[in-house]
Amino acid sequence: MGQALGIKRCDLKAAENNEEHHTNAISSRHLVLRRGQSFTIILNFRAPVHKFLTALKKVALIAQTGEQPSKANKTQVIFPISSRGDKKGWSAAVEERDAQNWTISVTTPVDAVIGHYSLLLQVSGRKQYPLGQVTLLFNPWNRDDAVFLQNEAQRTEYLLNQNGLIYLGTSDCIQEEPWDFGQFERDVMDLSLNLLSVDKQVEKWSQPAHVACVVGTLLHALKKKSVLPISQTQAAQEGTLLYKQRGSVPILRQWLTGQGRPIYETQAWVFAAVACTVLRCLGIPARVVTTFPSAQGTNGSLLVDEYYNEEGLQNGEGRRGRIWIFQTSVECWMKRPDLSPGYDGWQILHPRDLNGVGVLGPCSLVPVRAVKEGELQLDPAVSDLFASVNATSMVWKCCEDGTLELTDSKKKYVGNSISTKVVGCDRCEDITQNYKYPEGSQEKEVLERVQKERRKYWKDLCPPSPEPVDPMHLFLDTPTSFPLRGKSHISVTLINPTDQEKEVHLVIGVQAVYYNGIVATDLWRQKQHFRLRTNQVLKISTSLSSSNFEQDPPENSFLRVTAMATHSHISLSCFAQEDIAIDRPNLIIKMPETAEQYQPLTVSVGVQNSLDCPMQNCIISIFGRGLIHREKRYRLGSVWPGSCLCTQFQFTPTHLGLQRLTVEVDCDVFQNLTGYRSVLVVAPKCLFKPQTILELPSEARHTLE
Repeated sequence: MGQALGIKRCDLKAAENNEEHHTNAISSRHLVLRRGQSFTIILNFRAPVHKFLTALKKVALIAQTGEQPSKANKTQVIFPISSRGDKKGWSAAVEERDAQNWTISVTTPVDAVIGHYSLLLQVSGRKQYPLGQVTLLFNPWNRDDAVFLQNEAQRTEYLLNQNGLIYLGTSDCIQEEPWDFGQFERDVMDLSLNLLSVDKQVEKWSQPAHVACVVGTLLHALKKKSVLPISQTQAAQEGTLLYKQRGSVPILRQWLTGQGRPIYETQAWVFAAVACTVLRCLGIPARVVTTFPSAQGTNGSLLVDEYYNEEGLQNGEGRRGRIWIFQTSVECWMKRPDLSPGYDGWQILHPRDLNGVGVLGPCSLVPVRAVKEGELQLDPAVSDLFASVNATSMVWKCCEDGTLELTDSKKKYVGNSISTKVVGCDRCEDITQNYKYPEGSQEKEVLERVQKERRKYWKDLCPPSPEPVDPMHLFLDTPTSFPLRGKSHISVTLINPTDQEKEVHLVIGVQAVYYNGIVATDLWRQKQHFRLRTNQVLKISTSLSSSNFEQDPPENSFLRVTAMATHSHISLSCFAQEDIAIDRPNLIIKMPETAEQYQPLTVSVGVQNSLDCPMQNCIISIFGRGLIHREKRYRLGSVWPGSCLCTQFQFTPTHLGLQRLTVEVDCDVFQNLTGYRSVLVVAPKCLFKPQTILELPSEARHTLE
């Protein structure tokens, strides 16, 4: 009887099920499900069902995943088709039936293992009929899932939104970088699960904390292998145009298959963005967070050494880490049943570099609350993360005879600004209060408790602050940003609070540094000798011009301005330092806030040249998912100083909802000048079947295919 029974066809109803499971953006053909939620399939038998009633009493479904499916580790399950299902485990119930068709509702448990599954029909415990392949993901819409998010706007932002913003720059000049997470791109789900398959503990894929740690560990290892160290000369020769990074997907493809573009070590911050893409794809809410500035490589120490030579220029790396201008990390949302109550919510995915020498350790998943409270005993990574947002720096002067002298410098605090994208709009949200108590509240109490706790295990003694017998004070005033190929003003204020005249040697220097605090090149320095009268306040202003730099700052670098003053009476030097972001010309994009689907949309783009030199060989690129079929590039020519070159483009939106248009300009002076605008695409007033979709530049431009 069982041998004669056969399945003619199984309709997995992928389009309908995926719509209900919020996975239709991933695929409309392959069945992609979220656990803990039912889905419907239709079985079409070869012969009328009533002929096999005896056999059908022994019909069951089999769902299995992994290389070696097993009931023991929950990677294989056999469950009967009954009149009513079990909402707690795998179950199947017949909803409708006729002579040759059964409509079956299948429910998966809320703690099921995620991954690719094979679905089979089993009759009488022997004969098996393959029904198809399904993919199971975490479910933030189910309140019993560990990744449940109650707020729909947050689910949309942290799971479904592919258009992100990553914040770079400095705490005084935060710059936004439009980023395409692309978690629903064609092959990202397969790439993500292939990455996860390196881990053989498939039974633990039901736990989002385990999955997140595996993803972080593997991506961090791949990043280490794929990031290219590159010198400034090599970068200038090859051109950064060849290494554009606009989104996570090309980087993920490069890391996993080698079929993409590698990244430079000065762009290694994209680890957080790629990890965010993979986590969102697997169903774990995630976001990218940026800390300005951040202490890294401290091994938990709350003191960071910084070394400068006698001319005030950075000289080598500290033994207790260094201060990064900014540091990006990824947070993911989940319950933590493995920890004591109170640690649910946002978790930091922290890749650990053991001993700071490139030896990779397992990725840690640390509750944000644990960092705020300084709970060092919870996880070894808490010490590093607490230091990254609470450490202070000590500046040492490296003398010519090899000795080190502690300078009289203003303490540099880290973690002043911790930022992420606002839910539902393109604005920056300050979440520093999630990581630190406000100054003057419980902050001092937490800091003292952590310092006391550290002294039990580490020697982290803070040398006394220098107390010069014959003091002098120095203050450095700089702009928050510096115009590329432009000029600005900086000033140094010296105060002599004593009754003794001082002969002062002052050095002001500028270096180009990358976001991780590594010096790229020396750019400029100025030396002055003068006398500072008793009780005198002297302000020295100087014009800082890029035309005086020894060379142009490298792409993606910052200016580090330093001032060091010494006088003959004491050896103690006064020191001050500021990091400045480099501003580039303005990109003006004008487009409507709303547009109709399948109706032509015109956008105006203007390139404003604020430099003191022409921007030659300008090439403009436009791209946007749901707006433009593929990236288009056009040659604009040259833009002269003080002028603005405008052009118009026309394209036809194809996808409904909030879409983003990104415009990028490259020229001989710089690469990757980026701007963006969002547009809400609404259904057309008169529906029609779209014909040929045209994307036309202005007539005066030449298309670069």
